[in-house]
Amino acid sequence: MTLEILTSDSLAPLRHGFFTRKGGASSGIFAGLNCGNGSSDQSEIVAINRARVAAAMEVPADHLLSLHQVHSASAVTLDAPPQERPRADAMVTRTPGLALAVLTADCQPVLFADADAGVIGAAHAGWRGALDGVLEATLDAMEALGAARANTHAVIGPAISQAAYEVGPEFMEDFMADDPENARFFAGGAGDQVQFDLPGYGLHRLRGAGVGGAEWLRHCTYSDPARFYSYRRATHEGEADYGRLVSVIRL
Repeated sequence: MTLEILTSDSLAPLRHGFFTRKGGASSGIFAGLNCGNGSSDQSEIVAINRARVAAAMEVPADHLLSLHQVHSASAVTLDAPPQERPRADAMVTRTPGLALAVLTADCQPVLFADADAGVIGAAHAGWRGALDGVLEATLDAMEALGAARANTHAVIGPAISQAAYEVGPEFMEDFMADDPENARFFAGGAGDQVQFDLPGYGLHRLRGAGVGGAEWLRHCTYSDPARFYSYRRATHEGEADYGRLVSVIRL
């Protein structure tokens, strides 16, 4: 099976892709293109999957760079493959030939580009990272390399949709404490539960930060098991682990 790669015109002409789970070597609950080194999948199989992604991005396997993601608001600047994966949730570069890759399984993968300045970024933005400012931190790091926010486009790839993201009232309280207007990102759920619009919140933060353009590709990871891994779906189905999707951009 060939790889399936979702793209956005707003990031053209830069090579990029939000990879689905199709076309990978993993089997069982990981069936497909599992690129998560942190999963319990066989490391040799994950390496094969990552090599396929690197080939699609036309970079050597060791130039497909990823992070030790910790749900933080930390962004790092890279100009060469690091010796160890940085503990952070976003990275930026202006070095041609480096492919920035983030892993997700419901959280938002966000790819950034100021094509004129030759600066790119990639962020893993779950609810905690988005609330704490990882998207703004990515833009700050890009600006330090010469990017302009007004010329930067940001695209949110496959992520869990509001219809599938039910949370408790204490979750909503964190967002309300930050800004009462965040109530707009919640809808009523069963009992005292509410449903959170993660991509809508991500778009709000990006636009508030002054990007030239922001969009969500409108693919829900939870509701399309044939194409996407989902942490929440795996939990609901009692599975022991779950695969990780990869989203990549390069100069």
